[in-house]
Amino acid sequence: MVSESEIVTLIQEAKKGEKERKFKESLELYITLKDIDVKKGFALNEVIQLPNQMSKPAAVCVMATGDMGLKAKDAKADEVMDNDGLDKLAQDKRASRKFINKYDFFLADTKLMPLVGKSLGQLLGPRGKMPTPVPFNAPIESFLSRFKTSIRVRVKNSLSITCKVGDVTMDEHQVAANAIAIINNLSTKLPNGNKNIRKYMIKTTMGKAIKLEHKVTK
Repeated sequence: MVSESEIVTLIQEAKKGEKERKFKESLELYITLKDIDVKKGFALNEVIQLPNQMSKPAAVCVMATGDMGLKAKDAKADEVMDNDGLDKLAQDKRASRKFINKYDFFLADTKLMPLVGKSLGQLLGPRGKMPTPVPFNAPIESFLSRFKTSIRVRVKNSLSITCKVGDVTMDEHQVAANAIAIINNLSTKLPNGNKNIRKYMIKTTMGKAIKLEHKVTK
């Protein structure tokens, strides 16, 4: 299994010689898989909580009314969508697509799940963004905290995975810890664990990918 120090080295190499940009560049992890037949329907849609929050937290929308909706607003949800809002979106496919693309994650009061499925299910499903149900008495604050520090990793019809693990201003060891958390999680989901990983790469938004061949230890 790849070590944190090896990932730190990749990050340092990726950042080396980079020009100063007018925006904050992301650091991205690329994983190439092997010995998996994606034509046989292999797919992943994992939500992984990272040990270190990125400078820009994930955008989370809560679909709820009443007490849960109020608590979600107090907990700084990026948006709280109620019944009326869902009904309006159901009438406008263009607005629905724009709304769905705006957020990384959706949480929904279990009471609203049927309405969510009816109004947005056909758009949320294919994108792997169906809301996580939240029971009426569950602490919505805890759900929001967890999802704001999480990322979604999808594998479908491809042997490559790409995900943001930090940015160039973050401590390199924190970024590496995020990458290791993703790698460890995915290793438990692959048919043959880390044996299905061919190589890792780290790159900045505008930079060259720095790769590390994966070595399986016996």
